[in-house]
Amino acid sequence: MPREAEISLNEREFILRALGENVRLDGRTLEDLRPLELSFGDEYGVADVRLGKTRVLARISAEVTQPFPDRRFDGIFTIVTELSPMASPAFETGRSTDQETILSRLLEKAIRRSNALDTESLCILAGQKCWNVRADVHVLDYDGGLVDASCAAVVAALQHFRRPDVSIEGENVTIYTNEERVPVPLSMLHHPFCVTVSLFQEGQLLVVDTTLQESRISEGEVIVTANRQGEVCQIAKLGGVPVDALLLLRCVELAAEKITRFSNVISEAVAKDFEKRNIGGLLTELSAENER
Repeated sequence: MPREAEISLNEREFILRALGENVRLDGRTLEDLRPLELSFGDEYGVADVRLGKTRVLARISAEVTQPFPDRRFDGIFTIVTELSPMASPAFETGRSTDQETILSRLLEKAIRRSNALDTESLCILAGQKCWNVRADVHVLDYDGGLVDASCAAVVAALQHFRRPDVSIEGENVTIYTNEERVPVPLSMLHHPFCVTVSLFQEGQLLVVDTTLQESRISEGEVIVTANRQGEVCQIAKLGGVPVDALLLLRCVELAAEKITRFSNVISEAVAKDFEKRNIGGLLTELSAENER
């Protein structure tokens, strides 16, 4: 099974000594994030997120299907992850790794189980028809911060996505194309983001947003998921080093500061993209016609 080259003892000692002196190889302090860059594709719901050298592409798609029998009034939302070999030699096509399993489960808990997307708004006809929204996450380049970048990409793509408008007369459902009616945004209840805090020196040294080299010599990770309102959705503890309650609270405080930045960057990018597409206020005018 392919894997990354092991980090040398000299590199390990150098990075650990630098971190102990509050110095990192890329010039950041221990609590700094790497630059977050976001761009959207030509279609709605395609978000390309870069966190440092880590790059993740998320794509949202929707189709009409039948709801689950025990969830008659809810639509369906699924997240599918793919770790490409071009992102890292440790990833293989068609073979699930432990890292891919962890990523998939964390995104599932952070976004789907926290009810970030209002699945009731995806219902068209109770028990008969609903929207099946799917988020495909493709990791294109990997240099640490995989969970943080992937979560930001999915949330950004969900905010950017527009589904076709529908009308209902009795049991007849009409789905309009984008030319007939302006597509409508998804209903989101909140916007969760993940921040990874790595542990060094038996858990006494906290480092935010580690690179791949730093993460490979860390003694553990705490992944905090929260929204900009300060509501914690999940806390995942990875690694064997123990963490006491006060240290865990410090991780949550650090994450809350960074999550506000994530939220601002993505909200501004979505607003700018909408302005670029809204030529002469045409989309706003057509959206008003939809409501009438």
